[in-house]
Amino acid sequence: MARTSAGTGPSRSFVDPIGVLRLQRSVAADAVLFRARRTTSRTATGVSESSVWGLNLGTYGVVMLVAIDTATEYASFAIHDGSRLLVEETWKTPRRHTAELLPRLAVALGQVDGGAARLSGVAVTKGPGSFTGLRVGMAIAKGLALARGIPIVGLPTLDVVVAAQRADSRPLWAVLQAGRKRICAAAYCWQDGEWREETPPHLTTWPKVIQEISSPTLFCGEIDPEGLQILTALAPLVTVVPAAFRVRRAGFLAELGWQRLYRGEQDDLSRLAPIYLQHPV
Repeated sequence: MARTSAGTGPSRSFVDPIGVLRLQRSVAADAVLFRARRTTSRTATGVSESSVWGLNLGTYGVVMLVAIDTATEYASFAIHDGSRLLVEETWKTPRRHTAELLPRLAVALGQVDGGAARLSGVAVTKGPGSFTGLRVGMAIAKGLALARGIPIVGLPTLDVVVAAQRADSRPLWAVLQAGRKRICAAAYCWQDGEWREETPPHLTTWPKVIQEISSPTLFCGEIDPEGLQILTALAPLVTVVPAAFRVRRAGFLAELGWQRLYRGEQDDLSRLAPIYLQHPV
């Protein structure tokens, strides 16, 4: 079930401790049921939980992963069981991430089969992005991982929008809005069946980016009206991907998170921190 909606609700700047604790208590309580189900399935069938769900889940035996992205003015979350995208919501919510994300996430977890009892992995965008947005997403993701004692993986923000793009021989630039007519941009190329970063994320401007374009190039991500006007004027040298493919969606974040967990990777909960970009010295 995939949904996209417009954000509503009061503006808040910090993580709502009551909402976080309520969600953590619910998830922690469900952990007992989760462990009981794993024990029962192994005893009764003689196979692991990953086989019960028909999945090859890797080292951590993840049966459901939640992905959270609040890096910019868009908020998105997804619930993914490794073979299916169960829930996804994406909406625009300037400065209201906390007030809107927690209630929606709690409802979504209550609607999926097995609920929070199956939640055993978390993926979150770690930046670049806005200071407040990244802090909110990171705090909620860490709270869930800590309450459940489950692995967490942080992924670069721009990798998420790039993951939605089709294979192409042309280089791909992904961008985020950074305010004050600045953008955060990174370049990727298609290699060995995946998009790979060629130029790391950096603060720049549209005039500076187009100076680096010398061959047919794709652009995706948060392209503002000024950028769209500049890029379309460069056609056919530059191609801007369709609007639906420029929106960052947590479903793709979940896919990337699954890849890392399947390889047995996870981040240190105490060391995982947002990445903020600064002007070059």
